[in-house]
Amino acid sequence: MAPLKSLEQRYPIIDSNFQGFCASHGIFSEDFLLHDMHALVVSAEQHNTSARLKQGINQVLASIDALHQPWLNGMELLEDVLQRKNILSTGCQCIDDFLNGGLRDGHLIELVGPSSSGKTQVCFMIASNVARSSGRVVFLDTCNSFSPKRVAEVVSQMSDNSTSKAKKSLEHVMSNIVCYSVFDIFTMFDVVHHLKSTMRSQSGCRARMLIIDSISSLITPILGGSGAHGGRALMASAGFILKQLANEHNLPVLVTNHMVAGEAGLLKPALGESWKSIPHIRLLLSRDSARHISSISVLKHPNMATGDRVEFQIL
Repeated sequence: MAPLKSLEQRYPIIDSNFQGFCASHGIFSEDFLLHDMHALVVSAEQHNTSARLKQGINQVLASIDALHQPWLNGMELLEDVLQRKNILSTGCQCIDDFLNGGLRDGHLIELVGPSSSGKTQVCFMIASNVARSSGRVVFLDTCNSFSPKRVAEVVSQMSDNSTSKAKKSLEHVMSNIVCYSVFDIFTMFDVVHHLKSTMRSQSGCRARMLIIDSISSLITPILGGSGAHGGRALMASAGFILKQLANEHNLPVLVTNHMVAGEAGLLKPALGESWKSIPHIRLLLSRDSARHISSISVLKHPNMATGDRVEFQIL
């Protein structure tokens, strides 16, 4: 999420005095939702600039509300669907056929799976194919799992060219994947905010896809303890800002999520009921190690039935 200092130019009320007040409460970005608003306002009232401080608090809360998408009527939704005809190939023909071509622009897609199911490998495959054929991929690595060596292997398996052409293809792909190490949700907000600003001002640096591996590693730490309510609000804001990015800049956003034990020990997607309604599409990845076969099944999709399934092999 944007640092408070970066908001000062747009909102003069968020000046150095206001930033200092927030810093005294451990607030350095728009992470107000993790804090008790009543206690913050009471603290502001103790200052001789209390009215201005409270105006600053209201301004930051208004900027957070602005992240939420506006209401759309049915006709606007239909026009939006008809305009979003572009689809990116995943690099796997079986998955593309299953998903009616691949990943559609404007969608937030969640790939859920247990540990060792191959979520990161699927991300590498998709990132390599998009970077090779469509444009720049922004990859947010939250678990130190990004492997340039593995990406190079994927590109090599995709290429049928001569050695010299394969080398150029690898250089092209690697230069088109921009990887950020992101270990907390506030850094993710900062990166997405920067990405949106860059895409608005520099058409030549336009990203073609955003991948976050994994979103649950960023959100899970803020959901527990006394700040659980604020954590859920931040989780909703994260979902909205990712959907807003996908919608405004017409690109697919792919996030991965792990699984946790549910009732009777059965595995279920992490992040709970509040999160599951946020992505446009939820896909479950599983792997049969004995057969060396992976499968994807539909948990949620606007145009497919829940439970639809396809088998494939990861490159």
